[in-house]
Amino acid sequence: MVIGTRILTIRSPDADISVPVRLCAPEYDDGHWICRYTIGWPGEPRDSFGAGVDALQALHLTMQKIGIDLYVCDAHKAGTQMWDKPGDGYGFPIPKNGRDLLIGMDKIFEG
Repeated sequence: MVIGTRILTIRSPDADISVPVRLCAPEYDDGHWICRYTIGWPGEPRDSFGAGVDALQALHLTMQKIGIDLYVCDAHKAGTQMWDKPGDGYGFPIPKNGRDLLIGMDKIFEG
């Protein structure tokens, strides 16, 4: 069950492309908790999950994993991916060892 969606945008000369990020509710699976997500990049959507010992840890780690995925993708590296404003970040937390990647408001609040 999807519990939240954030729409990012990839800017291109032809047209802006919507990139939905969908986060599902944590679910108990074979002795641990997982939280599935999808990043709808054009031509290469990513379906993955994070896991934890309880539902809250699974949710937290999954949100960090989404944040890392967004910061290491080709569209971020090209400077064409945005959420609210260009260069302002994506609003997802990332682990401490990745905070040097942060930009904009993400850097202010998470850095």
